[in-house]
Amino acid sequence: MELTRRQLLAGVGATTLAAAGIYELAERAGRAPSRPEVTARPPEQHVLGGLRVVTDNNVEVVVPPLHHEIVTLRLPAGGPADLRDAQRRLAQVLAGLDQDYPSSPAGLGVTVGWGLPYFRGAVAAPARDHVPIDRRASRSAGHPVSVLLDAIRFPSDTSGVLLEQNDAVLLLRSDNPAHIHDAHERLVGNLDVWQPTSIRRGFVGGGFDGGEGLPHRLAVAAGVPGADLIPEQAELFLGFTSTQKASLGAERIANIETLGYSDGGPGGYFRQGTTMHVSHIFEDLESWFLTFDDRQRAATVFGPARNVPEGTLTVSQGKDDVPSVAAIRKDASRYARIGHSPAIQQTSRLAVDVVGRDGTTYAKGTAVPIRADFNTLDNPFYWSADPGRDGVSPEARAGLHFVVFNPTSDDFHRNRMAMDGVLPGGRRLPLAPRDPGQGFNSVLTTTHRQSFLVPPRRHRSFPLAEMLQG
Repeated sequence: MELTRRQLLAGVGATTLAAAGIYELAERAGRAPSRPEVTARPPEQHVLGGLRVVTDNNVEVVVPPLHHEIVTLRLPAGGPADLRDAQRRLAQVLAGLDQDYPSSPAGLGVTVGWGLPYFRGAVAAPARDHVPIDRRASRSAGHPVSVLLDAIRFPSDTSGVLLEQNDAVLLLRSDNPAHIHDAHERLVGNLDVWQPTSIRRGFVGGGFDGGEGLPHRLAVAAGVPGADLIPEQAELFLGFTSTQKASLGAERIANIETLGYSDGGPGGYFRQGTTMHVSHIFEDLESWFLTFDDRQRAATVFGPARNVPEGTLTVSQGKDDVPSVAAIRKDASRYARIGHSPAIQQTSRLAVDVVGRDGTTYAKGTAVPIRADFNTLDNPFYWSADPGRDGVSPEARAGLHFVVFNPTSDDFHRNRMAMDGVLPGGRRLPLAPRDPGQGFNSVLTTTHRQSFLVPPRRHRSFPLAEMLQG
C-alpha cells in the first residue's frame, strides 16, 4: 500500500502498528520534567543542552528526553543540480526549526545522519577525499579505515539481522511530542527531497520525579507479556537505569576529532561531527523477570561480584566501579557470568589520560559513548515502506531502538564486541555469545542495524553536495 505524505504524517495505513493509540497515551502520560533554560546552540548536532541531572540512590542521573522518533530515508534519482537544490531546501527547513525551538529536551533535538549509500552514490567523488579516516583503526588494520563503516553482524546476533542501507536518518527528541510532530511534518510530510523507509517511535523515563514511569505504564496498557513485572518507576523496560552521568560521554568527547581518532577530514569538513549507530532490539520481558531472580538480574548487568541490594534500580557506574580484565576473567571462571557493564566498559572508557583537541583533559576511565536509546512498542517499526522485508506486525512488542554516538564506527564495533566477551587485545571470555552469563544477550534479539555519519550543524544538509560539478 503506497501511503501519501499526509497518511505518513498521521501514521495510518496497513503497515502501521495497530497499537498506535499507545503512543497517544504516551503523549498524554509523559509529564515534562523541569529543564534548565538554553540559549546557545552548539556546532554539534548530537549535543543537547538543558539536560537535567537528578540524584537517585546517591547517583547522578541524566534525565533524557521523554519522546523520540527516528525516520530512515532514501533519496530519489537526480543529478548534481537536484542535489544542490535539495541541500538548499533542507537547510532552510532546519534553520526554521532552529529558530522556533531551543536545542534541548524542552525544545527539540534534530540530528541528521547520512549512510554509506549516500556517500558511495550521490556524492561519491568528493566523499573519497573528504570522509575522514579513523587513525586508530587504520593502525590496527594496516590500511586506511573510514570513520564510517558498514554495519556488521556480531557473535550474539541471530542470522536474521537486517544490515540496512538507508541514505539518511533523522533523530527527533523532545519532552513535548507536539514539537516532534511539527518537525516530522516540516521535514518529512512537506519536504520531497527524500522518501521515508521507516518511522520508529518510542519513549524513555518519566519516573524520576515520582509516580509511574512511561515504560511500565505503556507496556501494561499495550498488554505486552511480562509488562506487569517492570518496576513502576523504571527508566527502561528491563528495570535498571542506564543514564548515570558517570557512564555517559560528556558533550564533545564523541566528536570525530576530540580524542584524535581523526582530524575531521581535509579542511576539517566533518570536524564537530560524530558517528551514530541505530539498531532495533526485541526484549523478552518474561524471560528477564521470570527466568532471572532479582540477584541474578543484578549480576547479569553489573557482574557477579557486585553487591546490589534487592529492588535497586540505579547503581553507581563511575570509573572506580569498573573491575579489571583480570577480575572479569576470574568471575567468568568462578561464576560462569561476567556482567554486561563490566565487559563493555573495558572498551567504552579511556585506557589513558587524553588531552582532547578542544584542550579538555579527559582522565583515564572517562566514558566515551553518548547513548540516546529509547524503549518502543513497535514490532519492529511504527511504519515501514517495505513491511514484508522488515517483518512488521500489528501486535505491540517490547523493544528498544538503540542509538549511540561514538567518535567512529570502529569505536562502536569494539564496544559491541566487548558485549560478546571480546575484550581489549582480542582476549575472549569462555562463554558462548548468547549464554545468560554473557549479560543481556540471551533476552535480546536484534532485528536491524546501520551506522551513519553525523556532520556538524554547518554541513548537516546533504553534506558535500556543494562540491559536485554539473
